Amino acid sequence: MNNQTLWSGRFEKNVDKSTLKFTSSLDVDKKLLFYDVMGSLAHVRMLKKCKIIHEEDADKIIEGLKKIDADIKSGKFVLNESLEDIHTNVEFALTELIGPVGGKLHTGRSRNDQVATDFKMYLRDSVLEIISLINVLIDTLIAIAKNNTCAIMPGFTHMQHAQPVTVAQHMLAYVFKFGRDALRFFDAFKRMNECPLGVAALAGTVYPIDRNMTAKSLGFEKPTSNSMDSVSDRDFVAELAFCAAMVANHMSNMAEELVLWSSQEFGFIEMNDKYTTGSSIMPQKKNPDIAELIRGKTGSVTGNLVSLLMMTKGLPLSYNRDLQEDKAPMMASLDTVSGCLKMIRPIISTMKFNTETMRTGSSSGFINATDLADYLVTHGLPFRYAHEIVGKLVRYCIENNKKLEDLSIKEFSKFSPQIGEDVYSAISIEKCVEKRKSYGGTSSQSVDMQISQATTDCNERKRFVTTESNKIKKCWQDLVQ
Repeated sequence: MNNQTLWSGRFEKNVDKSTLKFTSSLDVDKKLLFYDVMGSLAHVRMLKKCKIIHEEDADKIIEGLKKIDADIKSGKFVLNESLEDIHTNVEFALTELIGPVGGKLHTGRSRNDQVATDFKMYLRDSVLEIISLINVLIDTLIAIAKNNTCAIMPGFTHMQHAQPVTVAQHMLAYVFKFGRDALRFFDAFKRMNECPLGVAALAGTVYPIDRNMTAKSLGFEKPTSNSMDSVSDRDFVAELAFCAAMVANHMSNMAEELVLWSSQEFGFIEMNDKYTTGSSIMPQKKNPDIAELIRGKTGSVTGNLVSLLMMTKGLPLSYNRDLQEDKAPMMASLDTVSGCLKMIRPIISTMKFNTETMRTGSSSGFINATDLADYLVTHGLPFRYAHEIVGKLVRYCIENNKKLEDLSIKEFSKFSPQIGEDVYSAISIEKCVEKRKSYGGTSSQSVDMQISQATTDCNERKRFVTTESNKIKKCWQDLVQ
């Protein structure tokens, strides 16, 4: 073959080296090497069963592919950098091992359906790993919540003191954010778990293949339904890129708070030395660089999503070479998210909460003002009137450098006769927290319910990952027997 391509028969002249270099995807799709061999094993076993190629030829191909698989696992398989992609590498290596009969492997398939199948298999494993890492992070956050159900801190809106909450409630907010992230990956996994193998270039094949067999052999739920959609579809890539961007965003939100909380102005936490760095000029510095890097890396993950959407927005049916460019941004996003998940968990699991500082912070900013308004409502005032009265009380406190709980009954009565001695109990910070027993609220009773629900959800996702991982591993074992 001229310049070692799979398609040189049509051409009179050899392709220029610059063309091969520009069109090569080997630097990226080499990550698909194992999956390409597994897909080829499933395909040839199907060709054998359907009597599309001779049994002896099929057995030679199977043994050759098993040898390539063994070489990959032992590190002996060497990529030929002059070949344009991983599929060509596998087919040429097979032909070198068993001779021209290796060329029969490509019967009834195209690189179009081959690469879509390989990439889906790669992404399935990546998704299961990401869900597992999210589950580990959630377990860590739940453990922190359990240990801090009574640790009161200020809750914020607009970065202003709003109402008192607990550290547990704050951590659980991220538990449910990351839980949704895991569910998005879970749903994307189910949607993409359909096998394109056998739709060939775009229109199907004339050979009497069994696509259900290959789909089952590779651990897919079923084969894809439409051949043109199968080779042109990259919805699963864009969807996973969005899932990655969302979990990265949530980690960035958390990282931002960790940076703020570790500052002298907040003093809410102290990060472990293992996950901070120093300054080359200022010896006193202890910088939250890991959290800052997590925050910074989110930009590239979001950018990759935009790249993928732009790449696919104007493509006509069916396959176009533009789609070769889907792998690098998708792989980069998953690698980045995986790395960030592996780093943010030990940061939060080893940081120390300065609970006294948090409690002191909860005493400032009139954080119990809403509870005073609610107190007035329970004494017969419409909320809007109560809101106005408390607003005036707050202004009075600011002018006199006092807190609401510092005011005497005489001072309170100037603004509302409904306020009695029981007001002090109603606006104590601890009571403000414990009174919020509504579903999802910050009371210890509600927090316990949240912890229970989050634990159940996380355990369900763990079972899913275990089940799917074991099913896929069994497929690989059966294919190389």
